[in-house]
Amino acid sequence: MTTQPEPEGTTGPLGRQVPDSRIIALVSEAASRMDARQPWIARGMSDLIAREVKYLDADDQILELMHASTDANVKTVIHVLINNIPIEHLQPTTAAVEYAVRLAQRDIPSNSLVRAYHVGKDDFIEQIFPDVQSLDCTSEDKFKVLHYMSMVAGYYVDWISQYVFDVYEQERLRWISARGNVHASFVHEMLNSKSSDGLGFEAETGYRLEPFHVGVVIWTVRSKSVPDELRLLQQVVRKMATAANCVAPPLTTAVDRGTAWAWLSFAARPSSDQMAELCRVVAESGGCRVSLGLPARGIVGFRRTHSQAQASRSVAAVPGKSASPVVSFGDDGVAVTSLLARDIESTRLWIAEVLGRLAVDDDRSATLRETLRVFYLTGENYTGTAELMNLHRNTVKYRVEKALEERDSSVTSNRVDIAVALNVCHFLGSTVLVRKPRR
Repeated sequence: MTTQPEPEGTTGPLGRQVPDSRIIALVSEAASRMDARQPWIARGMSDLIAREVKYLDADDQILELMHASTDANVKTVIHVLINNIPIEHLQPTTAAVEYAVRLAQRDIPSNSLVRAYHVGKDDFIEQIFPDVQSLDCTSEDKFKVLHYMSMVAGYYVDWISQYVFDVYEQERLRWISARGNVHASFVHEMLNSKSSDGLGFEAETGYRLEPFHVGVVIWTVRSKSVPDELRLLQQVVRKMATAANCVAPPLTTAVDRGTAWAWLSFAARPSSDQMAELCRVVAESGGCRVSLGLPARGIVGFRRTHSQAQASRSVAAVPGKSASPVVSFGDDGVAVTSLLARDIESTRLWIAEVLGRLAVDDDRSATLRETLRVFYLTGENYTGTAELMNLHRNTVKYRVEKALEERDSSVTSNRVDIAVALNVCHFLGSTVLVRKPRR
């Protein structure tokens, strides 16, 4: 329900001057036009913040949370302007609050959070101009509309940034006191410093560095948070260690309230049966996903397998892409995909060049891509592909021919490039595909 404006010349909520109903109506019209562009405004703003503000591109999860927070805030400000809602009637969005919480848990400086809001405010005001300029009214009225919309945006950012800063500070204090029992500082020092004291690390954590290690990143995938999420993740890690006959208890350290890093210790390089047991435990636990590094030994191996688990997580955690509960750096195509995932825009352009029309994001192209991908994995064996995909051999042959026809014949790409591009599409999905043109 639209709030009735106050008479012109009176002082409204938060001390702002309220224009007359005619200007309020023009504000609503301009904001409605912005609403039609809202997804593009939010995405452009997110990209700008990631470029301009340090530390906010720490990893894919933080970026995704930033996109969600920005999108929610842009929607809220536009909604306020369309309906003339007093800012003091608002409640902070869940996405904005959760983003502040996660930044605190990752020790990302609070000034990065506050600066992000001010960069976003400036960009939002820039986005107001074309919609105000297109209004059918006098230049004087356009100035009043622009002034009022800019003022409301400023008041909103002042209010929300103070709120999330308080949330950040409360979570930072809670997190500092809660994570002391997981040896976080020693783990980070071991990962980041080449001159780390291995003996001191072992004495403090009780975890030996000489054996083989398998790095683990584990995170929750529940739609709603539950109490003691970290405790549940730690339980899964301990079950993994027991099932795989590890020689010592796992080392686990919290990253945020829904993510943990872990290392599993083995006397010798773990067998395929032991690795299969790890996957079984995760699949049966439900509610979480795991990415794994390759087995490696000693201090160098401790760091290397963790780096690989992190890279695998960048592939496994692509938004909107369903996947196995466990993704390993050793799985077919994961290692090269994790490298290409570091620059999504360049990868998307390369895939479009290599695959042509086969890179379009629709069901038909997806079917052809998957058939051709499996065909290459089987060494271009029609019968083997048919068996793996439970298809008739002739169906496989037809799809492979159609898939190759969809490529741009003017672009020369060898089978290796095509196979790599298909695997990247398999793991990253719509993130690297070309949107189907609208008719």
